[in-house]
Amino acid sequence: MLALLLSGQALSHGDVTPQPVDTRGLEPLGDEWLDENPYREEHPQHELAVDVGASAYNANCAACHGLEAKSGGIAPDLRELENGAWGDEWYKELVTQGSERGGRVLMPRMSDYVSQEGLWAIRAWLETVSFETAGR
Repeated sequence: MLALLLSGQALSHGDVTPQPVDTRGLEPLGDEWLDENPYREEHPQHELAVDVGASAYNANCAACHGLEAKSGGIAPDLRELENGAWGDEWYKELVTQGSERGGRVLMPRMSDYVSQEGLWAIRAWLETVSFETAGR
């Protein structure tokens, strides 16, 4: 019984191994990280980026940050992230540097696993579900 309970706990957050992101069709951004998300509404590939970002978020972020970015308390609720350049700065820092506390990795450097295109696509999707966009 204890083993069954422990195995359920271990699987309760799903697969947290970073998953590949298909960014075919998105403009390549190069190796140097941009300071702001290029795939915002004015970009001709915005809709594709949002679709790619939604899929990439579900595969790589939802296990900790929650479905539809609605956190259950394990990790920050990403709907609270400010839209625009200020939010981009914070987002870029976390996805390229990760997060640690007391030597414990809270979030890996996602840029080690997911391309810049994939990560900015996630950011484009996050802006569509943010509290700011929803008018809260």
